[in-house]
Amino acid sequence: FVHSFPSTTMASTTTIPSSELTDLQKLLNAFSHITSITSPTDILAAFGLLDMPAAQKYGIIFGCLTFTITVIAVISLLYLGGSFKRIEEQAKSGELVTAPDSVTQRRRRPLLLERLLEGREWMMQTNYGGQLNSSTKKDEYTNLTKMLMTTAPSDKSEMSKEYEENYIKAYKRCQDKPGGAILGGRPNHRFEAYARAFAGCGSHTSLNYRWSYARMYESMAGESHKSDERYESLYKERPHDIIGKTCRLEPLLASRHSKELWEITSGNACNEHKAYNPDEVWGFLDCGPFKNEQALKDSDVFQLEHTAAGFAIVEFVTDRLVGVVHLSKDDPKNLSVQLDLPIVKPTSDGSIEQLEACFLLLDRLFAYGYRRIQICVDALDVRGKRLPQRLGFTQEGQIPKHMIVKDANRDSIIYGM
Repeated sequence: FVHSFPSTTMASTTTIPSSELTDLQKLLNAFSHITSITSPTDILAAFGLLDMPAAQKYGIIFGCLTFTITVIAVISLLYLGGSFKRIEEQAKSGELVTAPDSVTQRRRRPLLLERLLEGREWMMQTNYGGQLNSSTKKDEYTNLTKMLMTTAPSDKSEMSKEYEENYIKAYKRCQDKPGGAILGGRPNHRFEAYARAFAGCGSHTSLNYRWSYARMYESMAGESHKSDERYESLYKERPHDIIGKTCRLEPLLASRHSKELWEITSGNACNEHKAYNPDEVWGFLDCGPFKNEQALKDSDVFQLEHTAAGFAIVEFVTDRLVGVVHLSKDDPKNLSVQLDLPIVKPTSDGSIEQLEACFLLLDRLFAYGYRRIQICVDALDVRGKRLPQRLGFTQEGQIPKHMIVKDANRDSIIYGM
């Protein structure tokens, strides 16, 4: 009887070959190892990692935790985002999951901010009366130039309510937190400089731009008694200029700027600069060189289109003209405009004044709500292609036979920001 029916103790110690085990027995055998784990040491022993250095053990543990948390996070986002629900609905309805068509994608485009849409309507009404017309007069500012000019009343009696409110608001803000030390004998000089710069930006520019421009203006005006006097007298003489650190932008007028511009771009020796080939300035442009000042006055440099604007670049220290910079193809409906390469004397090409002049315009244009500014450069203009790259523009493409300049085809490279 004993030999026919072995005891349970003997059966438990008898090892059965794995090939003779059923699938159920193999599964139970695997689970028996899991249930025997009672500590992290058992886990490491199960995977053969017990003899590894401590640093590697912790690295593996943290890696497993990171993986687990990532999987849980992904599943949670899919659940909360409704992905599982949409899959269930599509399975019930039998709808095929395909990429949306072009019409659907168009409807899903994000809408512009209300501030940008309001700015667009205001610019269209202010600059073009709601429609683009071609009426313009000689030696007068275009509407785009007027919009970008610094706002300033001729006297206190003509001060608008908006300007007065912005001035008072900025004055109090600077009183609470001035940008530097107060000069002796002039307790209000910083507050006044900050306030007139802030209010001069107008009410349609972004608030962040007005704060930054006013703080820069205040810091430069408040350096010394001499600088304060210079900025105050400059404000009285030319209140509409856009002020920078190394240059200022004066609204372009033929009666004021044509003589000096012709002198520095004609190729003749001027001031401390020797004579040069005028094609260095005008070679890639549709106009110039000019035989005399009157020919320059009658050209597109001063006779601007109604969708253009022009500013003279004046060096701040010497008050000498460096060149001019234009905006063209203004499209307020689509909040885009083109920045033309500045026309400067060869010695100022690539200078800090040229760069800052472009930056001052870019900064103010984006503050008004423009979304896109482009620069169009002749594909052969090696020096001209450096400027948009230094300003941070992105090359978007090349247009073959884009223009006819000086009776020859011109390929253009488009840069955008």
